[in-house]
Amino acid sequence: MFTGIIETLGRIHEIQKDQNNLHITVDSSITHELKIDQSVSHNGICLTVVAIKDSLYTVTAIDETILKTNISDWKTGDIVNLERGMKLGDRLDGHIVQGHVDQTGTCIKIEEANGSWNYTFEYDKNLNNITIEKGSITVNGVSLTVVNSKTNEFSVSIIPYTYEHTNFKDFKVGTKINLEFDVVGKYISRLYAINK
Repeated sequence: MFTGIIETLGRIHEIQKDQNNLHITVDSSITHELKIDQSVSHNGICLTVVAIKDSLYTVTAIDETILKTNISDWKTGDIVNLERGMKLGDRLDGHIVQGHVDQTGTCIKIEEANGSWNYTFEYDKNLNNITIEKGSITVNGVSLTVVNSKTNEFSVSIIPYTYEHTNFKDFKVGTKINLEFDVVGKYISRLYAINK
């Protein structure tokens, strides 16, 4: 379980294909605090640490993860948002994030807004996920508030701190991102699909 408040950034050091799996090695400032079997969110994808060496650690993505996320687009040198699982008793500064990506989306618009940034994302509405105006959404692991919610798109506003401390600054129009919809929104969308 995560909060969507990014701890730090990591750089993809190496990616190795092994049958249907990907072994991804990340260089990070928090590596020395990790342990084998620990869950870490990478751009919103919950992955388990399987090896640690110096400042590098390795996680493995299986076929299911590769199919539902943007992980197959990752390259050596890419920057990823990192968050370790939340501790029981900590403040929940973001919202409840499972680290289970629901689907990918695409950045379709970026606007600078006198010290902040507005990003608009589009997603496939046929997967029955919805956003709720002023509800929560997780974009590449970052907990954000939805503005301008529509059937298959939404916007978020990014403050300078988030811009500087996440990989949002690397987004361009066309960038594919990971989306985890708010658990309340998921529940509502499932009810809507059942009663349709």
